[in-house]
Amino acid sequence: MILSWQSRMWFFVSLIFFLFLYGCDRKVDALPTAPDFTLRDLNGDSISLKKYRGNIVLVDFWATWCAPCRLSIPELVEIQKKYRDQGVVVLGISMDDPQMFPDTYILAFKETFKMNYPILRADQKVAMDYFGTATMVIPTLFVINREGKLADKIVGYVPGAVENSLKRVPE
Repeated sequence: MILSWQSRMWFFVSLIFFLFLYGCDRKVDALPTAPDFTLRDLNGDSISLKKYRGNIVLVDFWATWCAPCRLSIPELVEIQKKYRDQGVVVLGISMDDPQMFPDTYILAFKETFKMNYPILRADQKVAMDYFGTATMVIPTLFVINREGKLADKIVGYVPGAVENSLKRVPE
């Protein structure tokens, strides 16, 4: 069946009009929602990201053997001190292999570096949820706004980058 040019034009105009109305009616989120997780901390307690909804959460993927991670820790300690009362929470997710680096080792490391924020043990699911099939680089820090949306991702250690990112997150 061959349509006349008027029929094709009418179909095309109708399609554009429908897409325009449909697109205008849909609410679009500008930022993706951060994947929720529940991980074990060094005391064996379960910690869920959902628990921190309403706060700005800095999720730092790191490891004890990673030199740039070690450089970033003092900055995260200071950020936790400085912004805690404003609802900023730092969560460290250790990518250390539990067979090679048991909780007692990570606890001693935490004490040595005076880490004032919870350290969680990563699992395969959280790594996949946050990094997918891409090569994982550590440290990588995700900034999650008060609504649970991913606001920023900082790969590697750049002095001052985390605080600059915090300043861009709307209250």
